[in-house]
Amino acid sequence: MSTGFRATRDGVVAEFDAAEAAILRSLVEMILGMIEPGSTAEDPLERALGIGTSTEVPDDPVLARLFPSAYADEEMAAEFRRYTEAGLRDAKRADAQTMLETVVPGRITLTEEQAHAWLRALNDVRLTLGTRLEVTEEVHEEIAEMPEDDPRYAAFVTYDWLTYLQDTLVRALW
Repeated sequence: MSTGFRATRDGVVAEFDAAEAAILRSLVEMILGMIEPGSTAEDPLERALGIGTSTEVPDDPVLARLFPSAYADEEMAAEFRRYTEAGLRDAKRADAQTMLETVVPGRITLTEEQAHAWLRALNDVRLTLGTRLEVTEEVHEEIAEMPEDDPRYAAFVTYDWLTYLQDTLVRALW
């Protein structure tokens, strides 16, 4: 079982068994499948500048959580989304891709840049899973009281493990 991340003079180190690496890969692939590439603008200049066509809050609660509105005013929020969402999507995809490329069974050593990408990707995975599970502040109490044969049990335990990994990664970076 993973003991989390720790800082070494070579970088940020963690060790994952085959099942843990497979779970992380699967979750990150899920994120990549959800987050389409950034700008789909037809205008070459807009595409080059990362200006997108999306102005609406996504219908999917997960995507709405990953790409929240920046303003309460709908018109301002739509304009902000148009200018930023494509870049955010590309950044989230790049972070997920970095994680996917570096998560393997056994010991992994991440550079500081890779560790920061992992931190952002883990956050996206946790937000996704937490939104789907409707996680609340009482998640630890809920897990403690949940019978192991509850169909949600494995997902909640996975969410808790991701929280632990994220915590150890933050501590290793700072």
